[in-house]
Amino acid sequence: MKIAGINFDHFHMGDLLRYAYEHPTAEIVAICDEHPERMRSAAESFHIQSDRIYQDYRQCLEESKPDLVILCPATAKHAEWVEKVAPFRVHMLVEKPFAASLAESDRMIRAAREFGKQLVVNWPLVWVPAHRTAKRLIDAGVIGNVSEVRHYGGNRGPLYHLADKVEVSEAEVLAQKPHSWFYKKTHGGGSLLDYMGYGSTLGTWFHNGKIPIEVTTVVNETPGVEVDEHSISVVRYDVGLSKIETRWGTFTDPWVTQTQPKCGFEIIGTDGTISSYDYADTIGVQTRKCPTIHEVPVDSLAAPTQNPVQYFIHCLESGEPITGPLSLEISRIGQQIVDTAVISAREKRTVPLVK
Repeated sequence: MKIAGINFDHFHMGDLLRYAYEHPTAEIVAICDEHPERMRSAAESFHIQSDRIYQDYRQCLEESKPDLVILCPATAKHAEWVEKVAPFRVHMLVEKPFAASLAESDRMIRAAREFGKQLVVNWPLVWVPAHRTAKRLIDAGVIGNVSEVRHYGGNRGPLYHLADKVEVSEAEVLAQKPHSWFYKKTHGGGSLLDYMGYGSTLGTWFHNGKIPIEVTTVVNETPGVEVDEHSISVVRYDVGLSKIETRWGTFTDPWVTQTQPKCGFEIIGTDGTISSYDYADTIGVQTRKCPTIHEVPVDSLAAPTQNPVQYFIHCLESGEPITGPLSLEISRIGQQIVDTAVISAREKRTVPLVK
């Protein structure tokens, strides 16, 4: 499986290329970005020769002829880049979030389908063992029918870490902040667009594809910062209320030291509850038969459900359909919820789910 990485706006490109580099049947045949310095670390880490490093995506695709392209552009550029790459008839993996709007998401879906190739959206939390364990128990009926999902998600901020979670100094964060696309509205910046898709998409997964009725969202407004760094959304379903909260500015990064409130999910069903926190070794479960919260060890993940590249290659080679949050069906519902939240925050009112 020949893989190319194109557009390094999002630092997650390094993580995704590592999955490709470590996959036994994959080969990184090219990387491409308009800014060569952004590719330097990946080129060194994955031993990519200079003749496989490009600045022009057309030349990259024409010469390297990949089967699969990993795309990590700024959120507001997702549709543009999928439309650029799709005519080369390659499969595409786009790093979260889906897009900056539902209209852009639909452009991406149309482009992939027009050229008969697969498109998936990666949500890194899907590969956290705690959350996969929670979904397994939900599907097994352990807590009955899901009626409420609560998600608190975020980190210290998008500029505090690079690929492989390499730390960035406070001074460097402050220097980058005025120039980073993460803090520009026109590029799809802000904690809501960066993180709400986790809660809305995995929440839809936990809700087994249920579609909500309406959304009410409030965001903070920091002087001198044009995007939000904190949002709270109440999502109303016919079975009850769910809550999604996004935060840039948590006290610690949850993959290093879990913060308070804990980042992760709390899922309430008709017959029990589950607490599934990011990177935890156990999940908390209570049921009618055992109302005292007891800790259940998380599942040990095996191929092909350990990372997105492994899973996507497996589905392409086996012909199995893409399911769960990476599927366009679930991701699109997640984007509907996010779009509705954006309108609600802007207009300061409850908004029916956008179609």
